[in-house]
Amino acid sequence: MPFDEYTWIDREELLTFEEITRLTRLFVQLGVSKVRLTGGEPLLRSQLESLIMQLGEVPGLSDVCLTTNASRLVEKSAALRSAGLSRINISLDTLDEEKFKRVTKRDDLTKVLNGVFAAKACGFTPIKINMVVERGVNDDEIISMVEFCREHGFSLRFIEYMDVGNANAWSSSKIVSKNEIFERIQSVYPMHNGDREKPSDPAMQYEFLDRRGDIGFIASVTEPFCTHCTRVRLTADGKLVTCLFSNDGFDLKTMLRSGVTDEAVSEVITSVWGKRSDRYSDERLEALNSSEGYNPRQQKKIEMITLGG
Repeated sequence: MPFDEYTWIDREELLTFEEITRLTRLFVQLGVSKVRLTGGEPLLRSQLESLIMQLGEVPGLSDVCLTTNASRLVEKSAALRSAGLSRINISLDTLDEEKFKRVTKRDDLTKVLNGVFAAKACGFTPIKINMVVERGVNDDEIISMVEFCREHGFSLRFIEYMDVGNANAWSSSKIVSKNEIFERIQSVYPMHNGDREKPSDPAMQYEFLDRRGDIGFIASVTEPFCTHCTRVRLTADGKLVTCLFSNDGFDLKTMLRSGVTDEAVSEVITSVWGKRSDRYSDERLEALNSSEGYNPRQQKKIEMITLGG
């Protein structure tokens, strides 16, 4: 993590659990049915299981999921399960200790893997492993990650390397496309034809012919899905963000703390969503295919640590 490139926020600027739950209730009334807690690293938030319990009491919310780096799952899995967490997604880009240390700046691979298996032991299913593939960094581990997940019953999703934020020195030369990843796997472990379960799902899902698991691909660079996207983001400090590649968000926290009614907040949420025109991934692909090319630094974007995965 390139710490020097981030601006940290004060604790009092974070939404309280009660504020998050209030906004979740309003989002559900407007049609949202699933909530994902992400980050940064959500398990660094003290007493996160209390938030999960509060969200579980929101009428109409069918699913509460967590995306984590798994570094605290050994001590947290049982509490999360008891609190009512539905599912866990785990970000894991490599199974190589030295590579893990180089990429994450932490010597925590053993702790992370122990956390993955602790979640499995607590009964979480499915457990999805998210692997961002970067050429020259971890693309040599595609098959080994497939084999790891097939062996242990995890659902694997490959994610194309994206220019989220401005701190990751993204270059199109680092992309390993969904088609390339698919062909590498198909030559070793054949798969059925895949599809999205719903048009709004970001992942194309495939099942292995031998029925030993499934695999997904999120290809927002080479096969963007802006047209069908129905995801909205709420940052930890209360910004409503309509796209992963947004450069700003609408401040809901100030509204909440000024004492406005639920109806007023809902009207703002509806207005912001209704005016959205985000199609960043579509535009990026058009630029990549053009004679001018694509320069990710030309658009300032919210950093992933602030925006949430």
